[in-house]
Amino acid sequence: MRCRMGHRVRVQETMPDRTKPQPQQQQPLVFEAHDLRKVYRTGEVEVVALNGVDVGFYKGELVVLLGPSGSGKSTLLNILGGLDLPSSGTLQYRGWDLTQADERVLTQFRRNCVGFVFQFYNLIPSLTARENVALITEVAPDPMKPEEALELVGLGARMDHFPSQLSGGEQQRVAIARAIAKRPEVLLCDEPTGALDVNTGITVLEAVERINREVGTLTVIITHNAAMAEMADRVLHLSDGQIVKERHNDVRQPVRDLVW
Repeated sequence: MRCRMGHRVRVQETMPDRTKPQPQQQQPLVFEAHDLRKVYRTGEVEVVALNGVDVGFYKGELVVLLGPSGSGKSTLLNILGGLDLPSSGTLQYRGWDLTQADERVLTQFRRNCVGFVFQFYNLIPSLTARENVALITEVAPDPMKPEEALELVGLGARMDHFPSQLSGGEQQRVAIARAIAKRPEVLLCDEPTGALDVNTGITVLEAVERINREVGTLTVIITHNAAMAEMADRVLHLSDGQIVKERHNDVRQPVRDLVW
């Protein structure tokens, strides 16, 4: 597995126009899941979070997982990121079986291959934006400079500010910079605008979209906000632990053109 071995995931010198759909058959398959199931057990009670999911995710695409609370989208995201394992089924990352990996290998996978963005920013208050990002770049095998990552999210002028001196949207953009500074092949975003107002959320989503477009990172966003579907290459609707509908957008809408 290339990321796990610490090799650089190279960015194409000229990235495709991500406002237009890319033929999936021409893009490398990053994740391939077959019959993924996840059952949580508490005593004699079973909760089925995923119920036979078959899906693939391709290099460079932006995918929105849409569904209400309890639909299974967070569980699927956690399994893709190596934070959880399915109860049954298989998940391959570039042909490498994640479901057979031990915790040591999964830790390396999370560290080197995947960037995570959560609803809450999890920044260290006593460190500047630059220093928060540097926490990742100091342990990654081939990272960006913290300054480069912060420039990508539009915070070049704010990198020496502490979290308390930044707005909520700026703090989330620092979290995005931290996630992408290690050059992950995959960026997983769990309700990245859930704690933000609409205007601030638009700024954050523009940063995510820019990373996908300019760096070519496979980006998966989970949300219950249907408006975000129009910014994606592909939309997967989840309900009761299953993908019940899949839609491809002929043209991705700019974030500021979405109807909120």
